[in-house]
Amino acid sequence: MQSALVIRTKKKLSATAHLTGAVGVAIAAAPTAAQTAGSTKVAAAELPAVIVSGSAPNPFKTDGTSSIKTPGALLDTPRSITVIPQELIQSTASTSLTEALRTVPGIAFGAGEGGNPVGDRPFIRGYDAQASTFLDGMRDIGAQSREMFNIESVEVTKGPAGAYDGRGSAGGSINIVSKSPKLGSFAEGNLGVGNASYKRGAADANWQFSGHAAVRFNAMFQDAGVPGRDSTHQERWGFAPSVALGLGGPTRLTLSYYHMETNGLPDTGMPYDNPNFVPRTDGRPRTRLPGDGSPLKLPRNTYYGLADRDFRKDSADVATIRFEHDFSPALKLRNQTRIGRTRQDYLWTRPDGSFNGNIYYDMVWRRTNQRHGVSTTQANQTDLSGEFLTGAIKHKYAFGVEFSREKSENDGYTVATGNSRCPSGPGAASGYNCTTLYNPDPHDPWSGRIARNYNPTNHAATTASVYAFDSIALSKQWMLNAGLRFDHYRGEVRTARANGGAGPRSTHTRDDNLFNYQVGVVYKPVENASVYLSYGTSSTPAGAVVGQGSEPSGLAPTSAGSALSPEKNRSIELGTKWDVLRKRLALTAAIFRVETTNARITLEDGLAAMAGNKRVDGIELGFSGNVTDQWAVFGGYTHLKSELRNNGGSGAAFGASNGHAFPNTPSDSFSLWSTYQFLPNLTVGGGAYYVSKVWGSEARNNWVPSYWRFDAMAAYQLNKHVTLQLNVMNLADKVYYNQAYPAHYASIAPGRAAVFNVNLRY
Repeated sequence: MQSALVIRTKKKLSATAHLTGAVGVAIAAAPTAAQTAGSTKVAAAELPAVIVSGSAPNPFKTDGTSSIKTPGALLDTPRSITVIPQELIQSTASTSLTEALRTVPGIAFGAGEGGNPVGDRPFIRGYDAQASTFLDGMRDIGAQSREMFNIESVEVTKGPAGAYDGRGSAGGSINIVSKSPKLGSFAEGNLGVGNASYKRGAADANWQFSGHAAVRFNAMFQDAGVPGRDSTHQERWGFAPSVALGLGGPTRLTLSYYHMETNGLPDTGMPYDNPNFVPRTDGRPRTRLPGDGSPLKLPRNTYYGLADRDFRKDSADVATIRFEHDFSPALKLRNQTRIGRTRQDYLWTRPDGSFNGNIYYDMVWRRTNQRHGVSTTQANQTDLSGEFLTGAIKHKYAFGVEFSREKSENDGYTVATGNSRCPSGPGAASGYNCTTLYNPDPHDPWSGRIARNYNPTNHAATTASVYAFDSIALSKQWMLNAGLRFDHYRGEVRTARANGGAGPRSTHTRDDNLFNYQVGVVYKPVENASVYLSYGTSSTPAGAVVGQGSEPSGLAPTSAGSALSPEKNRSIELGTKWDVLRKRLALTAAIFRVETTNARITLEDGLAAMAGNKRVDGIELGFSGNVTDQWAVFGGYTHLKSELRNNGGSGAAFGASNGHAFPNTPSDSFSLWSTYQFLPNLTVGGGAYYVSKVWGSEARNNWVPSYWRFDAMAAYQLNKHVTLQLNVMNLADKVYYNQAYPAHYASIAPGRAAVFNVNLRY
């Protein structure tokens, strides 16, 4: 049932202003369909009373995704898919992918360390999705911290997605949808200031320069510290031009480019209060008892890095050409070609106080994590999609082929960090490589040597894929959804030179054929509701992350070649979706099981084997849309029961971790973001987020405690051009940890942050 929205006015305003005021979207001056699809300027007119038929204002509900592989409405899709729309991104003042993803329960975040680079490392349903992140449907393998200034929406698909995305994707995947040129002209701007020296400016301009062509330009600059963490800071800037020809016609060509750079002083986190006491033998008096494995309770501002030594510099460049042609409304062709390059260069301090017993003597060793890495991608993707009838049965299909070549070169630095046992004590005696547990000085005059190794490890992956999907409407009540994908995957690694760079390099390659499928059935008892059952698989070959993340076993020689076979993952899910309150509010619920049936493990004799088993059982609830015309909500709840059922282990450790929970997998997580339009020009809102205890490693007894976090916002629309918005994140100034590494340290989250934005639109 549709609602009738009545607009009555005698004032002399533009049509756009009438529509904006009636809908009442006071959140960050988001563009409306009327504004983006129409002409540059609408002449002022004396408007009579107008009745607009349609749905009520609905900023957070999304009916579909950008993928041609899921062509139907979300209601008719037998999978758990959450879309984070632009309005929610603006309302929550999210400026990074990590901040946006916090609104989706069931996603946790892992920390970077050692061989795992820093950057976005989401865990979906217990599985690492760092290498299962996509940009406009194409894999974005380079490790980085992604910005939001050029992002239209974020699509989170849960459960094994091998048929949709190819290798990996055991717990799900993330697809980032970029902003692109539109018909019509507009200009938007954002200026923000906040505590911790926060300063940000962003611009988004779209210009229609002919009947069917437009150019769009996005740019951003940000310089900010971290509330509650005085030493760390980051500066970042980027721009993204794009041009589209043939808009509104059957043949379209879009060219886009994205560039972003960051430069800052990384955070170091807090050491775990390790329960395993390591005694010293030099007579130094012990000052602490063994802890419980949670992070040490230290002042939030405690910082173990060195401000004059540590650094992080990242850059990302992506160029894309998209060609689309509609042969008819029922037959469409799309081709995308992409070239991308991501660079990471960093050296930062990780507080290492537990393994060597230093924390029991009030000391911390300043261990360094360092990386100089470059990854490149060349990819081409061609899709043919359409509709056809076989009798009374309607088909929506997609067929595609994809070819990609991904490479990475990972080098690092040699840093004079002294003796990890801190035999000389903290301070000058150790060359400032050791510091005190409670009073570290980030400005210690460290003068050690830093040297680039120039001895990289090289990774490469070549993939050729073919896939097909069909969504079949058997009747008004029954639908069948099926898809399959075949990938030929060739992984290659060339090791660094042995013996400190003086020895030879070795090369290892492996070829695998990956076949994955997905099938789901949907029953619609009424037009606005569905019940579905789905089954899907995915495969994770050796070397799947191409040196851009962590995996149980990399591509290297073993005593048995089968020990590098692809891991197999499968999932079964039963769910229901309801569009209620005149289809303004979407409600979802699902129960599921994700299982890896041949995980790579180490046997008692130290050899590798594909004999492990791990499983996640879960329940998921979700909601998005409007409760009333004024009240919008977005969020959900996820419960996960994860278990390492057969985790192996060498020697006496064999089977010791069986029954343990997955790392970075909270049992319970909840998120709620809600806004209410109290006045035509005033919207207020807030968020509540809960994450239960998270294990970094249950075997090591390292974990971070549960937490609640609360946010608040208020937005006031001064006129059709200017909106003022205030966001306060972590309203209670809660001390909590948002990343748990298996050993040594956990990342501490920012304190209370207040950001005031002026949003402009013309």
